[in-house]
Amino acid sequence: MPDTPRIEELRRRVESDPASFAFAVLAEEYRKAGRIDDAIATCRAGLDRHPSYHSARATLGRALAERGDFEAAREAFEAVLRAAPGHLADQRGLVEVNRRGGDARRARQVAALERLLASVERRRTAGPVAAGD
Repeated sequence: MPDTPRIEELRRRVESDPASFAFAVLAEEYRKAGRIDDAIATCRAGLDRHPSYHSARATLGRALAERGDFEAAREAFEAVLRAAPGHLADQRGLVEVNRRGGDARRARQVAALERLLASVERRRTAGPVAAGD
């Protein structure tokens, strides 16, 4: 199957500038196109240069989960959550990986954490409570 124009454009950008952050978008496009091995390879190559790029690590986790490599996916999501604990998409990804990977206990623990963090976020964005409320 030929590449989409978007994938071709992104691949050219990454090839012309290997330090470009465009690798993460390219990897996500590969993942969406079902090219899971390309997504994983692209993420890993880019993360070698930019190890703290959380969105790319999240894409790596999703791609690994889609390939069925739940342990590696779990490691990718946990790495993001260690660096950015409030990253809700990765918390959901971790719940899904634990559920699909057969670790129901861990899935419940992460889901409980997700609910707690969502509650804290709701309170934070609600603003101050007026006297008498």
